[in-house]
Amino acid sequence: MTRRSAVPPPVTAVLDASSRWLPARLGEVEDGLRGAIAEHGAVLGEDAAATLAAGGKRLRPMLVLLCAGEAGGEAAIRAATAIELIHMATLVHDDVLDEAPLRRGHPTVAATSGRARAEAAGDLLFSRAFGLLAAGGDSRSVALLADAAVALARGELAQRHDAFDLEIGEARYLQRCRLKTARLFECACLLGRDDPHLRTFGAEVGLAFQLLDDVLDVTGPPERTGKASGTDLLDGTVTLPLIEAAASDPGIREVDLHGLDAAAAEALCERIAATGALERVRSRALEMVAAGKRELEAADFEPEQRQLLGLVADGVVQRYS
Repeated sequence: MTRRSAVPPPVTAVLDASSRWLPARLGEVEDGLRGAIAEHGAVLGEDAAATLAAGGKRLRPMLVLLCAGEAGGEAAIRAATAIELIHMATLVHDDVLDEAPLRRGHPTVAATSGRARAEAAGDLLFSRAFGLLAAGGDSRSVALLADAAVALARGELAQRHDAFDLEIGEARYLQRCRLKTARLFECACLLGRDDPHLRTFGAEVGLAFQLLDDVLDVTGPPERTGKASGTDLLDGTVTLPLIEAAASDPGIREVDLHGLDAAAAEALCERIAATGALERVRSRALEMVAAGKRELEAADFEPEQRQLLGLVADGVVQRYS
């Protein structure tokens, strides 16, 4: 059984509204995550366990389970576990590339164990995800997750290519977010059930998740986000709040992102907020969530499934509130 204290409030709201099967299945996913990283040597095991211990919202496995429904069984549990392993792997690798000291308020594997060990831990998590699905003979899920993993890599490359470039526009930004974030949400829904409405639901909610994450990078206090505000700016990542703010305050385009330190990044965050860009981006994200929820109305679901998936979508927004 998943411990209520171990998950953030938006996820707790879904668990509290659900029948007993969902918390029980999420508990089995947690068991699967622990099992997947066991018995791979003390060094790899320690670093992978640290990543697991940092916690998370488990939104992606929850989407798999909810889309599969109560009848999803062992196949849904394996798929939910696998997609969270992929997500964890991408976070470990991102922290290597970003040289990030913190993730969810905890020291990253890269910070505590070094770049080489972090890369190896991320590779372990990736390989265990596909090994888990292959052991179950689930070729469809392997293909879906492999396709999403390729999209993640393409999105990361696009983000690195675009770093520090204040000429990047909204269309390029959204394309990058669809690859790096939305595709894994979309994949989670399709792992649960092959339905075009769920594909669109996952893509819209995933895109909204990224937009609001970028808002939180500007305005969210470290005790909530687990990292310092302006981390994206220091890394040279051009996000929609920055693009929107520059449209209102063209002088922002003259800022040298390469030369930012923590104090200058915080000052730039305040300048972005002063343009009203954060509220405009938040409104866009709310529109995406609403569009995703409309797709649920067209899908053939039990009332509880539709309600709980709607709560997951609402939980994405609650991260901002």
